[in-house]
Amino acid sequence: MRIAVTAAGGRVGGQVVELLADDENNQVVALCRRSQPPPRGNVTVAVADYMDTRALHTALQEVDTLVFISSDGETAQLLIHHHNIVQAATDCGVRHLVALSGLDADLASPFCYAVTNRQTELMLEAAGVAVSIARASIYTEFFAHWLSGARASGEIRLPAGAGRISLVSLPDVGRAMAALARSGPTGRQHDLTGPESLDPEAIAGVVAEAYGVPVRYVDITPAEYLAELAAEGEDAWWMYAYSSMFASIREQRWARTSNEVATLTGRRPVSLAEALRTPPAG
Repeated sequence: MRIAVTAAGGRVGGQVVELLADDENNQVVALCRRSQPPPRGNVTVAVADYMDTRALHTALQEVDTLVFISSDGETAQLLIHHHNIVQAATDCGVRHLVALSGLDADLASPFCYAVTNRQTELMLEAAGVAVSIARASIYTEFFAHWLSGARASGEIRLPAGAGRISLVSLPDVGRAMAALARSGPTGRQHDLTGPESLDPEAIAGVVAEAYGVPVRYVDITPAEYLAELAAEGEDAWWMYAYSSMFASIREQRWARTSNEVATLTGRRPVSLAEALRTPPAG
């Protein structure tokens, strides 16, 4: 089977490439924005920027399955990237598209990327390509950005209210995406979550135990959060993106859990406590 993977230079895409390359029957095409050495003998690297439609069409020739990892950056440009990928996949006759979306994929969400995720899903529906859609919760490794400082400060200061989050590890998402690529199209959404849904007070408790220091959650207002980000010199776009994400957390949009990770991979998903005890790869 010939399988292409976008964003193959990233953590999720790179892991999916490695997992699919373990099967010698797969011919894996790793789509990257810049040239890099192939990780395996049966992996071909295709340099194809999301804005380069000709390169995308060349890379997707004779591809059976495309693992479509989301682009990044501001939402307007991201949607152009996604349109180009979907159009190229459709033009090249890709039979199965495994798309990474978000647990909060909703046009009514305050989170900017929830709107983008849903708009991308609608693009796929309109294109008529056979799909399997992975709706991932917030990545544990990404959310750890807001937890690591608590080791020194003893506080987790966020505008999250009592919003619960079913944090999911990046390796679990990569394994699930690879499993979906190996199977035929499911035609539905698969919620990829961690094993538990924790509110910020519970998260602070897990962090305190992992770090061995007292940690408390401080529920600050959205205005206070933006002021703190501005004082740290954060980029205006990411101030908006982060604050809109926490608005969606306050609305409990990331609270639900599922058994999909275990069903797809045969492994229990990693908990927050386990992730904090494991040093990051690399």
